[in-house]
Amino acid sequence: MNNENNIKQERLNIRISHNDLSFAVVDRESVNKVAYEHYPIRTGIAMAANLREAFKDGDLLSRGYQRALALIDSPVMLIPVQEFNEDDIESMYHHTITGMEGNTVIYQVLPNLNTVAVFCINKDLKLVIDEHFSDVRYFPIAHPVWNYLHRRSFTGVRKKLYAYFHDKRMEVFSFDKNRFKFCNSFNAEHAHDAVYYMLYTWQQLGYDVQHDELYLAGDIPEKDWMMEALHHYVQKVYALNAETEFNHAPFTNYKEMPFDLQAIFTENR
Repeated sequence: MNNENNIKQERLNIRISHNDLSFAVVDRESVNKVAYEHYPIRTGIAMAANLREAFKDGDLLSRGYQRALALIDSPVMLIPVQEFNEDDIESMYHHTITGMEGNTVIYQVLPNLNTVAVFCINKDLKLVIDEHFSDVRYFPIAHPVWNYLHRRSFTGVRKKLYAYFHDKRMEVFSFDKNRFKFCNSFNAEHAHDAVYYMLYTWQQLGYDVQHDELYLAGDIPEKDWMMEALHHYVQKVYALNAETEFNHAPFTNYKEMPFDLQAIFTENR
């Protein structure tokens, strides 16, 4: 496949958190089979302004991709598919999650989990993205991790609780067959608080401390201390290593690439 066809066919992945901006796309001509770029943002200006700058001088954004997948870090409200009503989502979202007024509320159906994810994006930021791509899909930032760990949850017979760490936050979730059993987000800036939230969730779900399993992934704060602290209360605690988890795929050579971005590239392998 020549470079022009690659640009026409591939979908550029854009990851946008509160203080971070990065891009990744399949690139079969590169050694790692994926091209990855972390863009250093300027503090003091809006993320939309940072993204506009990235379109001017970023490498991947200047290639001219027309299709994009944007991972957005914003609070998520999950609704069972059978209870979803598109007309109600904006009022429900703002009633459930405060402080997001003025943003554009969007949603994405997650068919594998029989769930609709409702979240929001800054209006100016969405405008910048929509101006530059003819085909854009928006997802919560944890979506690739939900997908990957949901597939993984079918291995073994024990119940599993997952904690995904990113951008000083922790997504705690579990599955019951083809749906979420639990999903919530917590501030994880301090490791002690994260341990408390995980153990509280474990207790509320009635999981067995001897036999059920707790998995940690992502940018785990104070990893060694946290693992030791959790082992005092839960026997089977595991920290997922991206390189091992993704079978030493070439893209895992990007040690700084977030786990959620890496998980995207496992779906077509």
